[in-house]
Amino acid sequence: MRSKFVLSLAAALLAGLSLPAAAEAAKADPAKPDSGGDMARQHQKDKDAEAVEGWIKPPVEERAVVTHHVAETRGGRIAYAATAGTLTIRDDEAKPIASIFYVAYTADKPGDYRKRPITFFYNGGPGSSSLWLHMGSFGPMRVATANPEFVRPAPFNFGPNPDTLLDKTDMVFLDMVGAGFSRPLGDKKGKDFWGVDQDVDAFARGIIRYVTKTARWQSPKVIFGESYGTTRSGALAYALQDRGMALNGVVLLSSILNYGIRQPGYDRLYITYLPSYAATAWYHHKLANPPATVEEAVARARQFADGPYAAALAQGSALDPASRQRIAEQMAALTGLSPAFILNANLRVDLPRFQKELLRDQRLTIGRFDSRYTGVDADAAGDAPEFDASSEAISGAYIGAFSDYLVRDLHYDTEMPYRVSAYNLDGFSWDWKHAAPVRGYDAKQSVPNTAVDLAVAMRTNPYLHVLSLNGYYDMATPFAGTEYDLRHMQLGPDQARNFAFHYYPAGHMAYLNPDARAAMHRDLAAFFDDAVADAQQRQPSAPPSLSAGRVGGGQ
Repeated sequence: MRSKFVLSLAAALLAGLSLPAAAEAAKADPAKPDSGGDMARQHQKDKDAEAVEGWIKPPVEERAVVTHHVAETRGGRIAYAATAGTLTIRDDEAKPIASIFYVAYTADKPGDYRKRPITFFYNGGPGSSSLWLHMGSFGPMRVATANPEFVRPAPFNFGPNPDTLLDKTDMVFLDMVGAGFSRPLGDKKGKDFWGVDQDVDAFARGIIRYVTKTARWQSPKVIFGESYGTTRSGALAYALQDRGMALNGVVLLSSILNYGIRQPGYDRLYITYLPSYAATAWYHHKLANPPATVEEAVARARQFADGPYAAALAQGSALDPASRQRIAEQMAALTGLSPAFILNANLRVDLPRFQKELLRDQRLTIGRFDSRYTGVDADAAGDAPEFDASSEAISGAYIGAFSDYLVRDLHYDTEMPYRVSAYNLDGFSWDWKHAAPVRGYDAKQSVPNTAVDLAVAMRTNPYLHVLSLNGYYDMATPFAGTEYDLRHMQLGPDQARNFAFHYYPAGHMAYLNPDARAAMHRDLAAFFDDAVADAQQRQPSAPPSLSAGRVGGGQ
């Protein structure tokens, strides 16, 4: 998410060099045998090279800056400590390999820490920092957003969050290596961490380090990922469990666990997008005979998508003209597009075309992260939006508010630039291969499906609860795709009862909608209560029934 804002010049400027000057300095002094001034020159060369690459290496020593505050939560006033700091993760030989930046919010008087959960939050991308969840979701402070509108420039409406989850859990927001203030150490480079499995390994080491450092092994533990962060969570749940840390819960917000359906030639993606198209058309009043609620619009689209539409696409070019026309007309009634447009697209409407076409008669485009937002392109005749209105609507406020909050409230000062994303760094390239934990054959995936990992974790940990949170207007990770992935994990009835699905009239960042955020807090509160209750019921001589205290699996 949000990969277009990267402070690529900051490190060079901090070093007092322009990029060309830094490049020249970096190559001016070739390596020589050690003598008087060679060590100093080599040190300067390394600093200059770091400036060229955009890296300022943090120290190996861990850092923690603690401030104390009071939050008004739905469960009452809570005094808490805010800790901004770094975790040094090490390889299996104890060699430091990366410094992970985090901000933790922990209750000052938690009572029995065995009953107080701790939740680890992170965003996706891949390449994103945790800024979006940190500033918008369930931390004690947040940027106020309306529903839906562009956020004004500074001064930002930033203040206490009435929906903070501090009443239910301590929280730790983590940045991936290369984003935020997280950086590689020693001879490691960013590319050593930029891949599905490499990234999961770093997060597993970081979480284990935090839990060990703060003596929280006995606390219930939950991971909370958004977007690609849910891809990470599927594999991370298994990786942590495989290393001895069984989780109590996994929260998936705006999920994509299986990237395989995005390959050309696979029709499943069009089927999973259709209910989201219907919700969007309903919201923008583009349906000739609209139902009363978005839920009804989605239900009609689901029935059509999984039935007649899926059957028609399965026939490919063998579909007869009369059936093709009938399917196009049914799609038009559900999506607000014309039958002619749908026929010209061979019944397969790609997302950018839908974003551009739905409101073309008004010269408006719709957002990808949140299709309630609209934008205006210079070229109204194009076949894709020129920008994502839903992303541009909030980025400035989130970045500006966080930058101020970090120094003014958290008192965290550093020479390093905070990278909102690593995506635009030179050399950034994600390794999409994934080794899934499947015994009996080579499970190396060329594109990841970490629902496989999550399924193994759930089958081997009968207490693992999974909560799926979805926005009806999320066009980046359509909710029907999430349903398909999670319901094809080959789980037994006992594990399936550990699932819960919830839906909100919101987009990818569902917490932008104040009403949806309040509803999410209620759903999450019930989820945490259930996970903690399950943890307390564990007794070696008499384990609790798999059906006891479960969150339901319906809508």
